[in-house]
Amino acid sequence: MATALEPTTYTLPKIRQTQLLIGGKWQDSVSGKTFATVNPATEEVIAEVAEGDAADIDLAAKAARKAFESGPWATMDARDRGKLMTKLANLLEDNFDELAALESLDNGKPISDARAADLPLVIDCLHYYAGWADKIHGDTIPIRGNHFCYTRREPLGVCGQIIPWNFPMLMAAWKWGPALAAGCTIVMKPAEQTPLTCLRMAEIAMEAGFPPGVINVVPGYGPTAGAALVKHPGVDKIAFTGEHRTAQIIMADAAQTLKRLTFELGGKSPNIVFADADIDAAVAGAEFGLFFNQGQCCCAGSRLFVEESVHDEFVDKMVERANSRVLGNPFDAKTTQGPQVDQAQFDKILGYIEKGKEQGAACVAGGNRFGDKGYFVEPTVFTGVTDDMAIAQEEIFGPVMNILSFKGFDEVVTRANNTCFGLAAAVWTRDVSKAHRIANSVRAGTVWVNCYDVFDAAAPFGGFKMSGIGRECGEAALANYTELKTVTMSLA
Repeated sequence: MATALEPTTYTLPKIRQTQLLIGGKWQDSVSGKTFATVNPATEEVIAEVAEGDAADIDLAAKAARKAFESGPWATMDARDRGKLMTKLANLLEDNFDELAALESLDNGKPISDARAADLPLVIDCLHYYAGWADKIHGDTIPIRGNHFCYTRREPLGVCGQIIPWNFPMLMAAWKWGPALAAGCTIVMKPAEQTPLTCLRMAEIAMEAGFPPGVINVVPGYGPTAGAALVKHPGVDKIAFTGEHRTAQIIMADAAQTLKRLTFELGGKSPNIVFADADIDAAVAGAEFGLFFNQGQCCCAGSRLFVEESVHDEFVDKMVERANSRVLGNPFDAKTTQGPQVDQAQFDKILGYIEKGKEQGAACVAGGNRFGDKGYFVEPTVFTGVTDDMAIAQEEIFGPVMNILSFKGFDEVVTRANNTCFGLAAAVWTRDVSKAHRIANSVRAGTVWVNCYDVFDAAAPFGGFKMSGIGRECGEAALANYTELKTVTMSLA
């Protein structure tokens, strides 16, 4: 049974901004509507946030267009854009404690995770892309004839960016970094569950000196604000991180304007443990790969394949680790698992746990709500899982681990690839050849070897198949925000 913590006293971070940011000005929505953002640990309302819709998106898109075409951003030297990004990163670091607390309050993640993972990755991402701002360039091409031919990488334009609620600050940074480095302008719609840190980051960006209209933030709901952003003729590109079914809707809606699209979507990632692995390391890595961030990771190792000869030993050790996880107040440094983000996610996860039981899987740890307040779900482990079960096929996005047994290499590769997703995978083995064979054989955008959830701003991240289009991070992400122009001049 997971361990509970006694409630502790902590100081809530100040809520500095709940309005929309459009054209450098903070304002209420045109409709005057607001929506509540809720603390998932207590189910209490944190604040009322301005609710944007089509009218607000239109204003934001026009502000972004003006900044892109005629404002100071359009004529700013690339190196000076990089300096602004560096200043933003430094200011975020100056406000480290406040931002970590705000992220924990709005999302429910343990503050220790926000401090150790989210904020350092956010700051590093912006520093990384600040360095790219003056290094985006084309090539000279020796074409036939008496001509001089070269290419230019130009900013794509006004970019609509729709981010999820599981890593609100980091997803904002992953979108802002390459877009700003390339010289684009932004209209961002944060998730309605977690708008507060994105708004605060935008406020800090204004403090850093970003010109009006370069970064616009319009909180709201997907069917209203999100759909309006996708359909707006003044928006050149949509970058979306979220669920694949939503991406299908976006793709259909974007067809009318032929917008550029990049998607970072979900997964059902295979995590493969061979008998020759360091079992203790694999157990620890698998725990982290599934339960980190309350299981709310698109790349979570949610199909855990364990070789038959070490299956029982592995399960015993995993159950012990699952039962030792500490649930409770996210602001307590000892907490290792917070609540799910909202009621809908909480209900969805409990529904999948019931499906797993009904379809014959053995629930050997957890399986229930934790406590009577907040959206807490016990860390849950299923064994006896077969490939056709709902918990093995569908993305749960919660602290539900499914352990599947396998006998050999070819079998596990076939089963690992038997999914419509292809975001990530991992393999645990002491055999270097076997590790590379898995890396070559599994259809996934990222493969970790003897580790899990290792991220770096320089390493591209994205999916095969229905796990996405394009890549976040690294040099590869710059292609999402640039157009390639060919210039040919006669030398005759």
